[in-house]
Amino acid sequence: MFTGLVEAIGTVRDLIKTESVFRLSVECPKIVSELTQGQSVSVSGACLTVVGAAGGAFDVEMMPETFTRTRFSSLSRGSRVNLERAMRLSGRLEGHLVLGHVDGTATLEKLTGPARTKTAWFRASEDVTRHVVEKGSIAVDGVSLTVIDAEEGAFSVGLIPATLENSTLGLIRPGDAVNIETDIIGKYVERLLKGRAQGGRLSDLGAAAGALTLEELCELGYG
Repeated sequence: MFTGLVEAIGTVRDLIKTESVFRLSVECPKIVSELTQGQSVSVSGACLTVVGAAGGAFDVEMMPETFTRTRFSSLSRGSRVNLERAMRLSGRLEGHLVLGHVDGTATLEKLTGPARTKTAWFRASEDVTRHVVEKGSIAVDGVSLTVIDAEEGAFSVGLIPATLENSTLGLIRPGDAVNIETDIIGKYVERLLKGRAQGGRLSDLGAAAGALTLEELCELGYG
């Protein structure tokens, strides 16, 4: 699990496919000494497992599902990626709960605003945007951000100077793709509501929760 606070920007050394597994090599002396085999690391928002680390770089592997669902098919030698090590339970949660399970990609439509602060508008499929809510949390290429506006098929986020300077979001241009992970809480709420609406049996957890209705959520202040 991650927080969406980027620790470093890495540079892709290589991306190769061996049988049914993709192997990605990333150069980043800043954090490679802290990584060991078997650890999880967020690479532009995707939780991947370290399979080796040496010489200022580390290697991770991914399944074809990860490769096709993310923007990693566009990676090449020299590409920049955001990096974050897994959070410690004893640490402070500065961003929001990010699982590193990418829902899909979005395309940058436009950047507006003055030189040091930008508003970024992204377009994505309905499968992604249905879980995006105004003032909610979202991870864009692994960066924890707050949604400004949410529309059908599109949303906007604000990029402060620190974000632009310390992540790859300062390098993106209209037409570029980014990895998106929407808020996990919204996904579980949708699942509970859908189970109640269809009259089906939810999991034991959902049943114990009483499958909250939309009206009940509004009464509790979530509407």
